[in-house]
Amino acid sequence: MKIKLLLSALIFSFASYQAFAQNTTSQVVVPDWALPGSATHKQVPPPADFHRATRTDYVHIGIFEGQSDVGGTLVPGSSNFNKATGQYTIISAGYNVWYQRDEFRYLWKKISGDVSLAADIDFPDTAGYGDRKAFVIIRQSLNDDSKEVVVAIHGAGLLHMAWRPEAGQMMKETRANNRKSLPDLISGHVSRIGLEKRGDTFSLYVGTNGNAIHHVGDSIQLHLEEPFYVGIGFCSHLPAKTDTAILSNVVLENSAGKMR
Repeated sequence: MKIKLLLSALIFSFASYQAFAQNTTSQVVVPDWALPGSATHKQVPPPADFHRATRTDYVHIGIFEGQSDVGGTLVPGSSNFNKATGQYTIISAGYNVWYQRDEFRYLWKKISGDVSLAADIDFPDTAGYGDRKAFVIIRQSLNDDSKEVVVAIHGAGLLHMAWRPEAGQMMKETRANNRKSLPDLISGHVSRIGLEKRGDTFSLYVGTNGNAIHHVGDSIQLHLEEPFYVGIGFCSHLPAKTDTAILSNVVLENSAGKMR
């Protein structure tokens, strides 16, 4: 009798697990537009009215006040801070930070005024997807379609400053390298990126081969209402698969001209 009861319990537990696994899997449905670009597939913008709610933890992490899965990534992200090394490890899925909405893990602080923001970038998995992005970013809100300015380094080495002029609009960009037959503005391996806000002027900074960070390229103009969100982020560029970025030696000064 006891054996029969135990067997019934095991069967019920396994059936419950199967149902849970099926439900969990069924929730991770990747829309066709979100699939990464390849030789057989072209990634296109999301539908104009598509949104997912951002998930936010209002818990301090290092110098930041909170962290969010902007755009409700299909697979939740995570982050940790090593006080001894000053390293922020960000694990995130997310189809992109582009077009008219974003999906990424965001560590942020809400402030007003001018900003100097910089970080060293490292991708532990050297074989990761080439379009993954680690970045420093300033956003008007935590919504997936927020007005924003971002300086990002991609897994394959592309460095750019991009911005969304208004909520829900398509992103624009200025590249520091790979500029379609234009001169490359940087030389060497990019090890550090920065973003400065001086009033409504935003500028890209870069450090190569361990050298001092410096301003490159043209600045852009964008007005943000105060307060706004400032921080660091990462997107795997794969809708339902996480990757890892490590950002360290983070500078976040509530003033322009403090880049280092």
